[in-house]
Amino acid sequence: LPQLGPHLPPRATQQPWRLLYCTGRDGFSLRSLYRRGGPPGSPALLLIRDTEAQAFGAFCATAIRRSNGFYGTGETFLFSFSPELKVFRWTGRNNFFMKGDVDLLMVGGGSGRFGLWLDGDLHHGGSHPCETFDNETLSPREEFCVQDLEVWGLA
Repeated sequence: LPQLGPHLPPRATQQPWRLLYCTGRDGFSLRSLYRRGGPPGSPALLLIRDTEAQAFGAFCATAIRRSNGFYGTGETFLFSFSPELKVFRWTGRNNFFMKGDVDLLMVGGGSGRFGLWLDGDLHHGGSHPCETFDNETLSPREEFCVQDLEVWGLA
């Protein structure tokens, strides 16, 4: 995604990206996504296309993984193409960057609302304005159905 290049931290632009996980190849499973999430310290790019053909996602400063609490850094951001790229950066209000449960992946939070969430079978998700990124709803609806999902990591 060349449009995202200028928004990525320098370390994420100095080497090529490779596809770690995609629903077309690997099936719809959050557990599989965690297994293929890449090396722990390595950034990841989460790309989603919903059934209304809207594209959006998250740049994650560290690999997408299961966790007990929130993890990640202020390099993390949310984005949408609607149709032009919009990037929602860390506000500094909280550190709710990423959290990976067995059946729920969350990016951004505050007051019980998540900037982006996906369920355990990766078929359903949602997006709400949240304090972490002060984002707009990334998808046309607050709850969406996933058409395709990809995770990219540094090669």
